[in-house]
Amino acid sequence: MVWSAALSRQKYLEKCDGGVEEYFVTLLRNSDYPDSFPRQHEVFFNPQTKIALVEYSLPSLQHIPKLKEVKYIRSRGERVEKYLSDAARNKLYDDVIYQIALRAVHELYQMDVSRFVESIVFNGWVKSINPATGKETNTCVVSVQVGRDEFSKIDLAQVEPKACFKALKGIGSSTLHSLMAIAPIIVLNREDKRFVPSYNVAGELSDAYNLAAMEWEDFEHLIREVFEKEFVQYGGEVKVTRASRDHGVDAVVFDPDPIRGGKIIIQAKRYTNTVDVSAVRDLYGTVINEGASKGILVTTADYGADAYEFAKGKPITLLNGNNLLHLLAKHGHKAKIDLIEAKKIIAERERQASAG
Repeated sequence: MVWSAALSRQKYLEKCDGGVEEYFVTLLRNSDYPDSFPRQHEVFFNPQTKIALVEYSLPSLQHIPKLKEVKYIRSRGERVEKYLSDAARNKLYDDVIYQIALRAVHELYQMDVSRFVESIVFNGWVKSINPATGKETNTCVVSVQVGRDEFSKIDLAQVEPKACFKALKGIGSSTLHSLMAIAPIIVLNREDKRFVPSYNVAGELSDAYNLAAMEWEDFEHLIREVFEKEFVQYGGEVKVTRASRDHGVDAVVFDPDPIRGGKIIIQAKRYTNTVDVSAVRDLYGTVINEGASKGILVTTADYGADAYEFAKGKPITLLNGNNLLHLLAKHGHKAKIDLIEAKKIIAERERQASAG
């Protein structure tokens, strides 16, 4: 499929809203690569900072051929195939990834004739099947930020791709084929249409305030508020998503720290019963689908043994009612959690709603 470069270029030259993003995406998708390589790329451009963030879908190791050569032996009338060793194929894969990253940056700067962009952040993502779970994962394996002037001094025809990438302070594991996740230098687009204005709740709390009996929407905003206080000291940002009533993503943290940070998914469960493993599985699936670095599940109750067991070894943090009270106290707020009282209050609330 060929995306309309002429139309995208026109929008770009006319400085249409979103013109840079559309033009860059079209350039990347039309770049000449094997048909089997993924072409699902995204670009976000900030005209104030003149930074273009490129979210690039990279090929997986399965896209790299194993066949090295085929020889025809005339005396036997046979074709003999030779294959790459695993080590040689892994090295080839790593080289390809570094080359794609450098080539993408080069093509975008070269075609940015109006010089709208002064800096490009390239985040390379690989979709693959996790052998431990059998489920698809989307992992950021390389990330680099490079300015136009710095990149213009590089002779790509002469460089060794990995050495060049590292000299640009690019981030990536020593073996890219291992698909070890890294935190992107700059995280994803923050203008998620799911985000809604937030409001503060913590100021209304007191020793007698029962968190387990809160309105569920107030509880989600409370969780946003307390995590905002937790992450703001690191330059982080927390946003609440549209009302979900315990489904999907309730809040998203954007932590800019290059080592610890990234996109963190938060789900809030104002429960009066034990949270079972299905909720933890759902969170893990959401973390994978959102391309997040971590998931945090917060509840007013507690978790079953199977939930804690499932979370082991995964980028998931489970916070129970006691953990939540401790977190609130850390930021100067007091409340209580009384599950028995909450059940009675919620039951009465639902009875009145049905009667009305």
